[in-house]
Amino acid sequence: MIEEHPIKPFLPSQAVLLFLGSFPPKKERWTMNFFYPNWQNDFWRIIGLAFFQDKNHFLNLEAKMFKEYEIKAFLTQKKIALYDSAEKIIRRKNNASDQFLELVEPINLQNYLIRLPHCQTIAATGQKALQIILQQISRFSNILPTDLKMGEFLNFEFEQRQLRLYRMPSSSRAFPLSLVNKTIFYQKMFNEIKVQ
Repeated sequence: MIEEHPIKPFLPSQAVLLFLGSFPPKKERWTMNFFYPNWQNDFWRIIGLAFFQDKNHFLNLEAKMFKEYEIKAFLTQKKIALYDSAEKIIRRKNNASDQFLELVEPINLQNYLIRLPHCQTIAATGQKALQIILQQISRFSNILPTDLKMGEFLNFEFEQRQLRLYRMPSSSRAFPLSLVNKTIFYQKMFNEIKVQ
């Protein structure tokens, strides 16, 4: 069964950084109606550690929910946009693992870069997202789909804008790296692009 992306892109008009994951988990795993809604996913813990030295900053521990309002306010203030690299997918197994996601329709990355005229950086949060984004970039830039090491970036051009694409570690707990070590990669990127 083909699934369409269930969350609207979060695109603050002044955004300088666009995070692109792969695709959300099934709705029964959500604790909020926003990106990285699965309580077992560590994205918001990574962001809490990177900016506030507190992995629980965006968590309501009693309710086991993320603080959606605070997250959106923070992202707007820091000029960070979020979406995913796939518009439509088929799940080959009944889970959120990228390994079993079949891409049906990628996003049109050019459209999002047009909508975000101040964006200078894209961060792919995982290998599947990176592959999809590289395929998109290769359509309008000289960049050939390649592999980046964790934390590395490549430069590319879009309509006379110079942009960077970073490969970040997946925030899924299935990815074998500790929360602290994942945060180090994210913190390094935030420092390099001066999002503080």
